[in-house]
Amino acid sequence: MNECMRTPPSLLSLSIDSALLNISSISDLSPLPDHIICDLFLKTLSAGKLNEKVLKLFIATGKDEVLSLIEALNIRQIHSPVLPTICFKMSNATINDSEVDIVIAAINPDLKSFLNEWRPIISQFHLIIVKDPDMKQELQIPEGFNADVFTKADITRKVGSSTSIVFSGYSCRYFGYLVSRKKYIISIDDDCTPARDSNGDLVDVVAQHIANLKTPATPFFFNTLYDPFRKGADFVRGYPFSLRSGVTCGLSCGLWLNLADLDAPTQALKPEQRNSRYVDAVMTVPVRALLPVSGINIAFDREVVGPALLPALRLAGEGKFRWETMEDIWCGMCVKVVCDHLGLGVKSGMPYVWRKERGDAVQSLKKEWEGVKLMEEVVPFFQSVRLPRSAVTAEDCVVSMAKTVKEELGKVDPMFARASDAMAEWVKLWKSVGSSSSGA
Repeated sequence: MNECMRTPPSLLSLSIDSALLNISSISDLSPLPDHIICDLFLKTLSAGKLNEKVLKLFIATGKDEVLSLIEALNIRQIHSPVLPTICFKMSNATINDSEVDIVIAAINPDLKSFLNEWRPIISQFHLIIVKDPDMKQELQIPEGFNADVFTKADITRKVGSSTSIVFSGYSCRYFGYLVSRKKYIISIDDDCTPARDSNGDLVDVVAQHIANLKTPATPFFFNTLYDPFRKGADFVRGYPFSLRSGVTCGLSCGLWLNLADLDAPTQALKPEQRNSRYVDAVMTVPVRALLPVSGINIAFDREVVGPALLPALRLAGEGKFRWETMEDIWCGMCVKVVCDHLGLGVKSGMPYVWRKERGDAVQSLKKEWEGVKLMEEVVPFFQSVRLPRSAVTAEDCVVSMAKTVKEELGKVDPMFARASDAMAEWVKLWKSVGSSSSGA
C-alpha cells in the first residue's frame, strides 16, 4: 500500500538526474533557469562528480547563486603551474611607431640642443611640442623631426579662455595628452637628456617604457625579484599561480640621474646631493600603495588611463618648476587610485633620463611650504577613498573622485574645491576634444 502511495518523480527531477549522468559531456549550462542550475550543482557535488572541468562549466554560467555557493563552500580551481614569463613572447613588446606620441613641455625656447641629443631615440616618432603659454620667444626646433607645435593660441582655440584648468609652465604638457590620438604617450621635459646605463650606452626610454606597458603588471602580490617579465627574472617561490598572468599595465614611471626628485626642503638642506646610482630594475607598485608621479619621464596607455592624468591642484603663487608645484603629485595619486579600482598596474624604475640643474631650491621652498603641509591632508584622503562599482572607465572614476574631493576635502581648504571643479572640467574637455576630428 505504501509503495502505491509513493509520489512519482517529476519530469523536472528526472531531467536533473539525466543531466547529472551526462554532466561531463555538457558544454553549456547557461540557458537553464537559476534554480535548476543550483539543484544540479548540489546534486553534482553530492554525487562526487565535481571535477575541474565541471566546476568551470558551472562558473561559466555567471549565475550569482551558484557563484555564491562556490564561494561559501570555499571551492577553488586548480591552477596549473605554467610560467607566463616563459610563454610570453617578447615580440608582443615590439614598438609600432604609429602607436606612440612623444609629448614635450617646452619651457626653454631653444630646443635645438635638447632635440639633437634625443635624436637617436625619438626621431622616428611623432612629437607633440607644447609651448609654455607665458613664453614670448619663438621656439627653435631643428630639422628632421615629425613634430606638431601647439602655442597659447592653439590652447585657447581648443579649450577656450574661461576654464579652471591652467596649462602654464610644465602643466602645458597636459594639453599634449589632450590632443594626442595615439595609444601610448611618452612624456619627457626639456631639461632632461638621455641617460647612459652602467655600460655607457644610451638608455632607450621609448623601448623600455613600451616594454613596461606591454608586459603585465603584478600589483596584487609583491614579487621580491621585481618585474618577473624582464629578461633574467621570474616569479619567486610561493607566488600564487592564479596571479602570475598579471594585469594590464596602465602607467610606467621612469626615474632620473643627477638631480633626483627631491622636494624643496630636502634639496635646500642637501644642495650637493645627486643621484648617481643606475639600478637595473622595474617593479610594480602594490595595490593601495600611493606614489608621486612626475611628467618628466613617464609613459601611459592613453586608451585606458589617459583621462586620469590631469592638471587640477594648483597652489596660489606657485612657480613653474617641479619643486614648486603639487600638481603632478596630486595627478599621481589620482591615477594610482583609478588604476587600483580598474584592476590596472603601475610600474616604477627603468628607464632613466639625465636631469639638468634648474631652479633655486631655497626660493622654491617659500612657494612650496604650503603644499608640504597640505600633503598631510591629501595622502590620508587618497588612502581611504573608494570608487563605486558603477565607475568602469577612467572618466567615470575621475568624475566620482572629483565629487568626493569636494565633499571631503573642500571643507578643509577652498583650493580642493577648485581642484574638484578642474577634475570634472578635465573629463568634459577630454570627451569634447577627443571627439573632435582634428587632433595632433
